[in-house]
Amino acid sequence: MSEETPVLRIHQTRSRANPGGMDVRKIIGEDVLPFRSRKPSWFKVPRPGSATYRELSKTIADEGLHTVCKEAACPNIGDCWDRGTATFMILGDTCTRRCGFCNVKTGKPTWNDPLEPLRVARSVARMNLRHAVITSVDRDDLPDYGASVWCGVIRSVRMQAPHTKIECLTPDFRGEEMPLARVIAERPDVFNHNLEVAPRLYPVARRGSTWKRSLRVLRNAAEMGEGEVATKSGLMVGFGETHEELVDAFGEMRENGVQILTVGQYLRPTERHLPVVRYWAPEEFEALEKAAYDLGFEHVAAGPLVRSSYHADEHVKQDRPGVGPVAALSA
Repeated sequence: MSEETPVLRIHQTRSRANPGGMDVRKIIGEDVLPFRSRKPSWFKVPRPGSATYRELSKTIADEGLHTVCKEAACPNIGDCWDRGTATFMILGDTCTRRCGFCNVKTGKPTWNDPLEPLRVARSVARMNLRHAVITSVDRDDLPDYGASVWCGVIRSVRMQAPHTKIECLTPDFRGEEMPLARVIAERPDVFNHNLEVAPRLYPVARRGSTWKRSLRVLRNAAEMGEGEVATKSGLMVGFGETHEELVDAFGEMRENGVQILTVGQYLRPTERHLPVVRYWAPEEFEALEKAAYDLGFEHVAAGPLVRSSYHADEHVKQDRPGVGPVAALSA
């Protein structure tokens, strides 16, 4: 009896940069930038630390709240917090998914805070925000994926800060309609669900999600909102996608009811995240913005440092005056 030849097993660490142990270079290509490569000059931003920034940081810390600004290491934190705006992250700081670009902690959530909606609303009221952005981690472990908490936050903000516009940046709720319907029934001013990357890149960047499912979420939100809820989504560049790929994606987004679009540059948070293929130049973002407006988007923000929540108060018409020339014109 002959001995069987042993099977050679190659261990590949599962990380955001190698989802499921796969070789992402087969999709994004071999030519990627090293982690510590020098960024172009247009990424230089002032270091945060103003009095307004410190005051807002203390308020959020005192309330025991989380912000996507810090959890996702957003480069605009100084600018936004100086304006007195922040994006609150509810349902804890631990996500049940492991997207290749995201710096939010992933694992088994332990969040249990029934008073969180009231505390978020109290902070929004104290900060006297004219536009509050609220997002959350994915909570695939909960029966309703966190929809009941979303509803509680919207209701609480409406009670404590009735003049504040509310923008909800939600997960996909696994594509189920009932959790989404409950959130839309609360009539937030803006419903935002980010598609994040071009369809071809979903296997490496958004493992556990699908392009068609996220499009369906946006289409359903637009239909359920019955014209009373603006729909918004965002994409990142830097993974090897082409201008043509993005414009095709814009077209699909418009066909599914998306009214507001943001496009920004992906910046690699750590070596264990997906690599950057290249940095897009400001003039390339201008071309994307023009192409999006030509497709009929109502508002487009495209630029290297643009993020979904960046100057979100400028993306819809406001009833109260804000900060900056664009805000003043839209008020």
